[in-house]
Amino acid sequence: MTQPANVDGVLIQWGDRLFYPGNRTVPARREPRLRGGAHQGAAAIRQRIEATALRRAPQVMVKVTGGGRGMCAIAAHLRYISKNGRLEMEDERGEQMQGREALREVADDWRFGGSYIPDVAERREAYNIMLSMPRGTDPLSVQWAAREFARVELADHKYVMVLHDHQTNPHVHISVRAESKHGKRLNPRKADLHRWRETFAEKLRERGIEAEATRQATRGHSRNYEPIWRVKAAEEGRLRVGRAVSKSSAPAKNTRAEALKAWMQIGRALAETREPRDLRLAASIKSFLQGVPTWSSRRPDEPTRVPSAPFRAPASQGRDAPLDRGER
Repeated sequence: MTQPANVDGVLIQWGDRLFYPGNRTVPARREPRLRGGAHQGAAAIRQRIEATALRRAPQVMVKVTGGGRGMCAIAAHLRYISKNGRLEMEDERGEQMQGREALREVADDWRFGGSYIPDVAERREAYNIMLSMPRGTDPLSVQWAAREFARVELADHKYVMVLHDHQTNPHVHISVRAESKHGKRLNPRKADLHRWRETFAEKLRERGIEAEATRQATRGHSRNYEPIWRVKAAEEGRLRVGRAVSKSSAPAKNTRAEALKAWMQIGRALAETREPRDLRLAASIKSFLQGVPTWSSRRPDEPTRVPSAPFRAPASQGRDAPLDRGER
């Protein structure tokens, strides 16, 4: 039987690879997610497993939808997200504004508030970010979480945020000036986007909204989605958008295989304990893996198939026993 200390070690080792891959390769501005001792780190991984494999918590979406190369493009995007000033905007100081005059004031502030931004520029002078949650999520909670996200991740930058709650899923548009007040330029990369998703999900949970920021590979997914401009054009009936297709490149398959390996290592370690909660988690992992087409497929070209019995929980513990409310 695996001792609890060893189980915690396995959870930290493989859970870090599964849920926090960016921490190992990209210097983060914030503290590591698995801070504290081994017990605290293992508890954090158990919570992520419960949310992902057991409760199937809603996934947040954070996208960089473009950026403005000059004030003409930036002003056009501000008009778009505010519906030409009809929707309320909020800046980095928490000040709320509305109307065409407010749009002109923001544009002038951004043009002269730092390095001068011409009408047309060679480099990107602003980034457009969208933070979204599935239909049914409280729009004001999404707005609050986006506000807190921006305070953490976009500190020292000028930005404007607008809530859109008139569409199927509530989302917030943030337009942020690329140059900070100290002259440092924003340049988001893949690891930054993953951290942004983590931060947005954390803020939603603080608000009492269940949300996760699990990578596609961790969930057994690997899809190429249409660019946001094509999606918007399809909504307006100007363009037909095809279905998202799975990534079939060798790196994508390898990433899914590594995620499956981590799930298997964690599931086996949990299944070898006699702790009821760990046994339930092991059972939920097995069910989760077998329910993902990428891993349960029997196609000959898919190398990451889940074995029919990857790990077992002792029958006497009740493999499918419900999770007690006190353990949520």
